[in-house]
Amino acid sequence: MSNTKVLITDHPWPELTIESQVLAHLGVHVLDAPDSSEQTLSRLAADADAIATCWAPVTERVIQSATECRIICRMGIGLDNIDVTAATQRGIPVTNVPDYCVDEVADHALAQLLALGRNIAFFHLRTKRGEYSLGEGPRMHRLRGQTLGLIGLGRIGRAVYERALPFGLKVMAYTPSGNNHGTGCQMVSLDELLETVDHISIHAPLTDETRHMLDEKAFTKMKPGVLIANTSRGPLVDPNALWEAIQSNVVAGAALDVFQPEPPDLGHPLYQSERVIVTPHAAFVSEESIIELRTRVAEQIRDVLTGQRPPNIVNPEVLS
Repeated sequence: MSNTKVLITDHPWPELTIESQVLAHLGVHVLDAPDSSEQTLSRLAADADAIATCWAPVTERVIQSATECRIICRMGIGLDNIDVTAATQRGIPVTNVPDYCVDEVADHALAQLLALGRNIAFFHLRTKRGEYSLGEGPRMHRLRGQTLGLIGLGRIGRAVYERALPFGLKVMAYTPSGNNHGTGCQMVSLDELLETVDHISIHAPLTDETRHMLDEKAFTKMKPGVLIANTSRGPLVDPNALWEAIQSNVVAGAALDVFQPEPPDLGHPLYQSERVIVTPHAAFVSEESIIELRTRVAEQIRDVLTGQRPPNIVNPEVLS
């Protein structure tokens, strides 16, 4: 396999040691793309036997260029940056790692909600600037007895549900299926959730149907003073509509770990607001989660290169 090449389109970690070590005994050459433009990825994919991508778009053009490709791996959970349809048409299996950072993202989402509810970031910023004034903060309410709405109840949504209950929060959730997966969580329509809850945490996939699901119309249905956390995908929320809702005090505060576009224009007034907490797509990160993710993706590639079936194939029909 000395001529076997694995293309890594992009990665937030500084090196590819783990990937190289897992594949070393196969004599695989790991290609680290210098940039994630479609032109560059199409050129490098032309003789790649496998592609692994974090956030870079693996488009139809890239996939059509990858004439030798035997697997495309998403280094993460969501698949919105991979043209799965194009891969399926080419007979290329696509994999992800759907359960590697559930604890980290659930912890991050709850931390966002707690920080919003207790004005942690607001007071921290003001105090660091030399202003020691309790009275300047937005109004705070006791968390116990308030209602948290979860948009999405997959692995991460269910983990947030479990974490929220000991704080005395009432929890309801919306999913298209209405399935609470045996949790006992109250399932409601999206409209009922928007009209009822005090806090919203978003855990939905990005699809054509969910893009801008929180738009101007959705914000008009919310109770004044709602707090919103998004650790899922930036385009689920219309950022301009969110900014308008914050200015009108429909939304008292928001905590965003994902953006549209990504990275965002940090000069936008939404991200400059003291009522908005911004973290750089960091919810999935821990030392443990990153090692697990990188190892499992490299093992998926190894499986295919050695004639085995990898786990977590999202288009299994290509192998039938």
